[in-house]
Amino acid sequence: MRPVRFAVPAEVAFDFLVDPANRPRWQSSLSRVERVRGEVGLGQTWVDVTLLRLRPRMETTELDRPRRWTERGTWRSFAATLTLTFEPAGAGCDVGVAMEVRGRGLARPLALLLGVAAPIAVRRDLERAARLLGDSSN
Repeated sequence: MRPVRFAVPAEVAFDFLVDPANRPRWQSSLSRVERVRGEVGLGQTWVDVTLLRLRPRMETTELDRPRRWTERGTWRSFAATLTLTFEPAGAGCDVGVAMEVRGRGLARPLALLLGVAAPIAVRRDLERAARLLGDSSN
């Protein structure tokens, strides 16, 4: 998937995207975040509460500000990782995405389908975040 252009520096985009408190503002599948443990950083955990009332447990597994951030989410028989990379681009930055969705047992075929569909949703969410940050920087 090609990167999403943000009109703000990598540090600004990074800080906004990796903070769980901001997630419901730009991630369309979320209604809220609960049980945030720790400061923004490696090992921080939280629970995403989705619009479908699913509650995956999330953890920051990699944080190299402002270049790279990875989260891992688990829910029942599913596990997913999302990595965002940040590259300077003029006065702004490009945010790249890598995802993997896995499922155990009977969940495996659904995980394969989600692995195809999820990047489309993630791209739309990042485009929304870019618009939010672009509007606030004017």
